[in-house]
Amino acid sequence: MKNRIIIYQVFTRLFGNDHTPCVPNGTKEENGCGSFADFTKKALAEIKAMGITHIWYTGVIAHATQTDYNAYGIPADHPAIVKGKAGSPYAIKDYYDVDPDLAVNPEKRNGEFLNLVRRTHDAGLKVIIDFVPNHVARQYHSANRPQGVEDLGENDDTNVAFSSQNNFYYIPGSTFQPGFDLQAGASAPYYESPAKATGNDNFSPSPSRNDWYETVKLNYGVDYCNGRTIHFTPVPSTWIKMRDILLFWGSKGVDAFRCDMAEMVPVEFWEWAIPQVKCHYPAIQFIAEVYNPGEYRNYLQRGHFDYLYDKVGLYDTLRNVVCGYASAKQITGCWQSVDDIKDHMLNFLENHDEQRLASDFFAGNAEKGKPALIVSACMGRNPFMVYFGQELGEHGMDEEGFSGRDGRTTIFDYWSVDTIRRWRDKGRFSGRLLTAEETSLRDFYTRVLTLCNKDKALREGEFYDLMYANNGSELFHADKCYAFVRRKDKELLVIIANFCDTMLHTAVNLPPHLFEFFQIEEKEEVIAQDLLNNNQECIAFNATHPILSDIPAYGGKILRIRL
Repeated sequence: MKNRIIIYQVFTRLFGNDHTPCVPNGTKEENGCGSFADFTKKALAEIKAMGITHIWYTGVIAHATQTDYNAYGIPADHPAIVKGKAGSPYAIKDYYDVDPDLAVNPEKRNGEFLNLVRRTHDAGLKVIIDFVPNHVARQYHSANRPQGVEDLGENDDTNVAFSSQNNFYYIPGSTFQPGFDLQAGASAPYYESPAKATGNDNFSPSPSRNDWYETVKLNYGVDYCNGRTIHFTPVPSTWIKMRDILLFWGSKGVDAFRCDMAEMVPVEFWEWAIPQVKCHYPAIQFIAEVYNPGEYRNYLQRGHFDYLYDKVGLYDTLRNVVCGYASAKQITGCWQSVDDIKDHMLNFLENHDEQRLASDFFAGNAEKGKPALIVSACMGRNPFMVYFGQELGEHGMDEEGFSGRDGRTTIFDYWSVDTIRRWRDKGRFSGRLLTAEETSLRDFYTRVLTLCNKDKALREGEFYDLMYANNGSELFHADKCYAFVRRKDKELLVIIANFCDTMLHTAVNLPPHLFEFFQIEEKEEVIAQDLLNNNQECIAFNATHPILSDIPAYGGKILRIRL
């Protein structure tokens, strides 16, 4: 039996930090920091009990930081080019090292990471880490690379803007001169000459605060300044070095890579690299952050990715439906646009880039996310992801420092996440510090996510959209309800989600084609069990009479019918 992938994304440095209160822009000493060790057997068991199969440990690889680890042989980073006191995990400074913030003993940080991988596997979970292929920290230098490994940029010809054998892009004759202070309290200003191109494809020596100024773009053999001409023969130096980095982490027991901004790297690299990595580690999987639907099939079929983010389709649509900006009828178009690749799309309602569902900038109430969870997690066989604290209604409304009060949980600062801190209860996971509402919400998430693998129809079943048969019905409320069917063998599920703030008395039509499509017999009435609360209902099961049911506010039903 192949389980569906259910991912728990966790921002590793924040998960185990119990320090409170925290100081905006506080140092590690002032605000504390979580570690690999906080993912104890108990913690991992609690995470798995939610129905989770994979943990994405975000921020594992060593990145630029304002914390000084010189005593451990780690070069210091200039504060002017580090976002926040802790720094962005997407400004990698050493691809062959783990972040020292995450170790109880920084000198033994790599061993502590290997212990985390072992504990995670022992708990029956798989490990995902980030691979950030498009850019690195401005002061990238691998002090931990294996003997004989050439560093990124080590043999670059800095006198030319572009060479396919350079790892970076240069702006010869210029110095790095962004529109902000390059001293930032240090003894001397940051100096870079010649200036390198910035990670978000800014080929000027003067990026702004809105650019990814803390990073430099890696060169995969595309000459962006001369019509995006490609130079892939001979194989660019960056290709070889980045493939070897993937193989290095594969050797550490990593089960999957979430590839940051994968579409900013030419698909030809992935086409070349992923099969080589899978030759050594056949079970390893690759998840791509791709936002251009026109490139989806290219990165799956040619690039050999296993899964892609479904952000601009399903996530954006569900967000608009939850907020009342769009009709639930628009959900149908989401699956239709990716129907041929639906099993390869990764669904989510939150991640580190997006605003918290319960924040003032999104729904303002975690309860409003329940119908979206039912739809996103239950409509397919594809992976689903939860961001840590989402299941507790974390608001993300702190003003942590570099990350302002924007509805997101910071990835730049040392901080403590209120709901996670109380849920952990110093490693006891007693539940005693959670509110009744938080406990109820977590129970709901657990119910839905465990069903995704416990129930065969949700795990493996076919999908059938009921909206076309109900759009004209006054009793269906098509703008606020979404209904569909999942079927496997002798089980059929009728799933109805209610995005409205009141209970809706709903009539759901089952079209004749449904019975023809699944080759099942119509019946006058059947007993259906709601898998969300175990209650039973007597409902019509034919194309003549609709299913009549009361759908709770901000909720739904998963009605199981035994065929």
